[in-house]
Amino acid sequence: MNAPKIGRRDFALGLAAGGALLASPSVVGAQGARELVIVSFAGQLQEPHQWLARRMEQATPGLRVRLVPSESQDIVASIKAAQGFSPFDAMPNGEPPHLIAQRDGYIKRIEPARLRNYANLIPELNAKSGGFGVPASYSLIGIAYNERVIRNAPASWADMWKPEYAGKVGIPRASSNLGLGVLAIVAKIFGGAEDNLDPAWTKLQELKPVIGRTPTQLIQMLEREEIGMAPIWNNDAAGSAAKGLPIKFVQPAPGPVAIVSFMSEINNSRHSDLVYQWIDGILSAEYQQMAANAPYFFGPTVRGVTIPEAARPYTPSTPAEVARLQSVDWAKIAPVRGQIVERFDRTFAS
Repeated sequence: MNAPKIGRRDFALGLAAGGALLASPSVVGAQGARELVIVSFAGQLQEPHQWLARRMEQATPGLRVRLVPSESQDIVASIKAAQGFSPFDAMPNGEPPHLIAQRDGYIKRIEPARLRNYANLIPELNAKSGGFGVPASYSLIGIAYNERVIRNAPASWADMWKPEYAGKVGIPRASSNLGLGVLAIVAKIFGGAEDNLDPAWTKLQELKPVIGRTPTQLIQMLEREEIGMAPIWNNDAAGSAAKGLPIKFVQPAPGPVAIVSFMSEINNSRHSDLVYQWIDGILSAEYQQMAANAPYFFGPTVRGVTIPEAARPYTPSTPAEVARLQSVDWAKIAPVRGQIVERFDRTFAS
């Protein structure tokens, strides 16, 4: 997940495709062929979107669905710079940038009557959308550890401060959704809140952590045994384990942090009808079931999806596990994100 992992987060995505896209018209061909341009994830996590794109193209003669992996901030700059129609039609956003997108007005309100699958959404997740787009998936922030470095697995967030782990804990920079989520959960377990992060600053300084400048760098440090454990997205931990590396994922007490990714129509899209077809596909039980399975492990946002056996170490699969999920009040953090990043970099400057 930034995001998000936009990813899921921040959506740690490549920029090159986005730049090439701006030179291409959204409507292609002389015979009325249409091109739907969707901002997506990079690498393996894009595969569910690829699956849906192929299905839409097969069902709609003359349609081309183009998936553009890119950093969300680069996409936003392109949207704001466009004269007339947007170069993109729909985009995913994790919770913090989703709030900013609403505030800045470059995504549109959803029209539920245009979606057959809208009624299947989990209400608690849908409420987080603010009426702009729909919740497409969620990812978890938990603790990943390398079995070669850590003998005793952590069970809670507070365990990161155990003496036996001293010097072995990495944390993400606060510029990512991962880093912001970690800051919020540390504040809350030590008596603070989203609008009172002081306990987090104090405890993280006590931890003397190794800093990963990006979520990708942090997981690489864990794989190379430069650190023994770190707060990580469930999807990233699963990807490392799938490569045969000794990486395990813990959903720590009192619970992992869930961050929702939303899919929204972008203002001035040429193809609103196709955007709604795309979003309805995202909400289909078939898509959600596939995205919940290995190797993606995206949390489902519609009712009736069974968590596959392979996903259960990485995704809540019982009502009790779902009830343990922690959330972040991003409305209190997003407006001061810049100040938080500045303080983090100043505090943990090497």
